[in-house]
Parts: sequence; structure tokens; C-alpha cells
Amino acid sequence: MLALRIATRYLFARKSHAAVNIICGVAILGVAVAVMAIVVVLSVFNGFSSLAERQMGRFDADLRIESARGGRFMAAADSLAAAVAARPEVAAAVAVVDERALATSGSAQMPVRIKGVAAGYEAVTAMDSITLDGAYATDSVYGFAPAQLAVGVAGYLGVRPLAGNVIGLYVPRRLGRINPANPATAFRGDSLAVRSVWQTDRPEFDADRVVVPIDVARGLLQLAPGEASAVEAALVAGSDADAAAARLQSALGDDVRVLTRARQNADSFRMIAVEKWLTFLLLLCILGVAGFNIVSTLSLLVLEKRDNMATLRALGATRRCVRAVFMWQGALVALAGGALGMLLGLCLCLAQQHWGLVRLSADPGSLTISVYPVEVQAPDLLAVAAAVAAGALLSALITRFFTKDL
Repeated sequence: MLALRIATRYLFARKSHAAVNIICGVAILGVAVAVMAIVVVLSVFNGFSSLAERQMGRFDADLRIESARGGRFMAAADSLAAAVAARPEVAAAVAVVDERALATSGSAQMPVRIKGVAAGYEAVTAMDSITLDGAYATDSVYGFAPAQLAVGVAGYLGVRPLAGNVIGLYVPRRLGRINPANPATAFRGDSLAVRSVWQTDRPEFDADRVVVPIDVARGLLQLAPGEASAVEAALVAGSDADAAAARLQSALGDDVRVLTRARQNADSFRMIAVEKWLTFLLLLCILGVAGFNIVSTLSLLVLEKRDNMATLRALGATRRCVRAVFMWQGALVALAGGALGMLLGLCLCLAQQHWGLVRLSADPGSLTISVYPVEVQAPDLLAVAAAVAAGALLSALITRFFTKDL
């Protein structure tokens, strides 16, 4: 196409006025910096999202199967766990019981969330990797069932996994009559030995969670044998969680719902996604401001090349062809800046991944990571490319307004 060839020549050729060259370079650089910033910021959000998912994986199972009928507890959860564990994509599955309770130790007491887990729970979540003190164990000590405390619970109650450290757990009685003259009959309680203290670096878990054997939780809550809140499962390494959840949902039917780790923490991931795309929209405004430099560049180029366009008209070029030259020029400036910005953004992200150029400013001892995490994802690059293409089209359309008299 003749107009495109002429526009490409104008883009790289030296202009008769140095100011036009400078303004053209500034326009391309402005678009490049804006696009680079968008790529880097989106990649940082992706990095924090992946970091959050990894941290959630330290306590949340790959899949969680709950009742779809709204009940607090599922009957025959042990049988369901055995059926789930027999699936080829599932490495392990156990029944769990979740409930609120009151934990006490001496004069200290606090509300907690207990999680009763069946044998083999350590194969579903990485309990060994998050244990700070003691060791995850399921055997009783001196006649007391074991309890694994989150670091916040251990700190508040002032206990450690030492001999003689016992905590009490109390829950409201679900079944049976209550004697108004004796308020203590309204609660059921049990004593447990502290076997380990763990930390996930997630405040919502580290503040008030206590892991206990499922038999203890069922006894406190007066549940029937086999009854539980849910079934949690770990997938075989390399399995796709969404695909495995869909196959499992199809096999188990509509009476249950299968939740991936992302769906278990939908609010957290939704908040990250909203922040990410709101930031993307704000940065698009900066890209739009950078686009005004393209308009100024084209207006100067029209003034400089007016005689050349008159020569082209004399040689037989149509008015539409002449206008197309500057429309292509505006599109090429935007595309050149966009391509340069995406290349710079990718280079910065890769450098951050390999060498950690930008570090977090807080005390490294109090952080789980010391550098900003980044992760480049193809959908983000496509979104940025679409924005640049839209900007190029808009620049081309705006050019038509000041080339009417050519």
C-alpha cells in the first residue's frame, strides 16, 4: 500500500526541522513508558496473586467437597472421602469438621475455630512445612488427645508443646436438655495436649485456628459416626484443579459442590482482581495522555509535509491517499511506542524474576518474601496489545480532522 510505505518512510526519516524529530521521539517514548508501566504493574499483581495462592495452599486443600443443600454437616462423609480418594486424579482425601469453640488455658480464654481432621490429613495439606514448634502428631499424650495450635492461639493462651501444657475446648450443647440451675450443662468440653504450633502467614488462619482429631470434634458436637462438615482432597501433582473439580462434580452429582482453592477463597481473589483491573484502567488514562503527544506530532508533520503532499496530488494521488499517509503515521507512532513499551516491560519483569532488582522496604525478618513478586501472563499482554491497537486506531481517526484541506 502506497500510503503505508510513505508513512513508514516519514516515521524513520529525518525531518527538516529538528523539533519535529524530537517531538516524534517524545511521543513514541511517552507511549512506551506508559505501556511498560502497565505491563509491570499487571505482572506485579499477578505475582501477589500467585503468592497468595501458594500461601493458601499451605492450609487450604486443593479441593473441598461440601453439601450443596445448605446443611452444616454431611452424613456419611467418611464414605464420601473414601470414594473421592479412589479417583485417579486425587492423591488423598479426608473428612473434616469445622466449628467455633472456646479455648481456655488457666485464666486465659479466647474464641477459636476448631478443625477436626481424620487420619492422613498431613497428606492433604502441608502441616509439616508450617509447624514452628513441636511436631504434627495424631497420637494421644498422657491420655489427652493432641491439638495443633495456630501461632496466635498459642501466644494468647501462653502455651507451647511441652509436657503438661493442656488446653480446654468448649462448645454449646447441640442435643439434650439443659439445666437452668447449672449453666455449665449448656456446654460440652474436652481437654487436649498441645503437640505443635504452626503458622501460615495468613492472619485469618494464624489468629484463631486449632486442629484436633475428628473424633474429638465429633464428640464435642455430638455428631453421628461418619458425619462431617466437608471432605478435603489433595490432587496428584501436575493435575489441573479446575478440570479435576469438574470431573469430580460430574461424578458426585448435584447433592454436593466441589470447590477449588480459588473458589474457597473467592473473596480474596476477587479483591485482587478488582484492584488489578482498576489500576489497569487508571494507567490507561496515562496512556491516553501520552497519546496527545502523537496528535501534536502529526499536526507538526502535516505542516512540514504540506509541499510534499501537494507534489503527490500533482502526480495523481487522491485526497484519500494523502490523508491515509498521516493516518498511518499516527498508527505507526502508537504501535512503535506500544511495541517498545511491551519489550521494556517484559525485560524488566524477567530481570525482577531472576535478580530481584526491587526489594520490599520493610524488615526482611518480618516478611515472607524480600522482593516484589512478578509473573507475566499472556492474557495481560493481549489486553495491553488491544489497548495499544485501540489507541493507534483513535490516533488515526483524529488525524482526519486536521487533514481535511490536503
